[in-house]
Amino acid sequence: MTENVKFGIIGTGGVWRFHKLGAKNHSIVNFVSAYDVDEKNLQKTAKYSKLTTYSNLNEFLKSDIDAVLIMVPHYLHKELVIAAAEVGKNVICEKPMATTLEDCDEMISATRKAGIKFMIAENHRFLPAHQYIKDILEQGYIGEVFLGRTYEGAYATPQFFDENYWHFTFDKGGGGVVMDQGVHKFTMLNWFLGEVDSAQCWLSKSLNSPPSKAEDTAIVLLRYKGGAIITVDISSSTIHPLTNRTELHGTKGSVLEDHSWNDPVQIFSSHPEAEVKGEFFSPKIEHGPFPEYYKISMGHEDAYFARCILEDKKPEFTPEEARTGIAVVLLAYLSAKNGRITSMDELMKIYKTEGTKNIIKGVKEVIQQNYGEMNWEI
Repeated sequence: MTENVKFGIIGTGGVWRFHKLGAKNHSIVNFVSAYDVDEKNLQKTAKYSKLTTYSNLNEFLKSDIDAVLIMVPHYLHKELVIAAAEVGKNVICEKPMATTLEDCDEMISATRKAGIKFMIAENHRFLPAHQYIKDILEQGYIGEVFLGRTYEGAYATPQFFDENYWHFTFDKGGGGVVMDQGVHKFTMLNWFLGEVDSAQCWLSKSLNSPPSKAEDTAIVLLRYKGGAIITVDISSSTIHPLTNRTELHGTKGSVLEDHSWNDPVQIFSSHPEAEVKGEFFSPKIEHGPFPEYYKISMGHEDAYFARCILEDKKPEFTPEEARTGIAVVLLAYLSAKNGRITSMDELMKIYKTEGTKNIIKGVKEVIQQNYGEMNWEI
């Protein structure tokens, strides 16, 4: 009989189906139960996923499960991670980790004190294409990275225009696309390139969403301590194939990646040990255009966490690393408010004195309101 880890899920929204589909290829992951405050959605999800349901959080957490997968609005992450840790359950929590550095700190402290495994479900970290890029960077195949650009695009859903729905709100979502989508890119780039030195950010609204909703479009310029300068473009209002793109250019070559390609990576390298030298080529990597790359990455992510539990090892993707992605999100918002290049040191000074919970306050006033001059015809 195959040894597996029994997971209970908290939250039965849209992201759950990708975790469910991803687990089909990983017998080590066994989803057995679910808790949600939305009773109707809970029962609907449980029926097609064959899960035992709980309407009481304490009963759910004290049930016979090894780990909890948390998939709820951003502002609820901290309290649920801490609640699970306090009863000794291992925790994997959807991104973003939290909306402030202080909440991240409390989550890290509580899970460390409890002695449980804790990881943020950052699926970009577990996408085979990104692991390939990380490997070639470490091997020096494109040399020292000096320039890059990356794009994260999503679609505005009807909920985007619902003032009562938490997503993309200042108070419960922690911001718009910079928090919700940008955290993917910032966490990935930090993994590739190290620590951010400074940032400059511009925010805009291209869609006439309610005042409670934050930016739907942003450009963030990042300078890394290693010298690389990177452009991060993020939007939920562009018309595009559902994809993400990244380019990194170095002193020995370049790597291009696009989630919509069947072969997602192209690399040019002058390195003497490169697989193909002096011309672009596409290595064979496990991948598939949307929705396949979601299923692949989330399947690997959940299976990796399960192996960490069974083998009693600390996840390589630590919550401290996930926290650095939140730091860049907050740095971007601080830069937008400042209207200038802002250093990570400036953000850390605020963190050590007044705290980061108020950084999102005032962001609304610096978001360009572009929608009044735009005539959408779709």
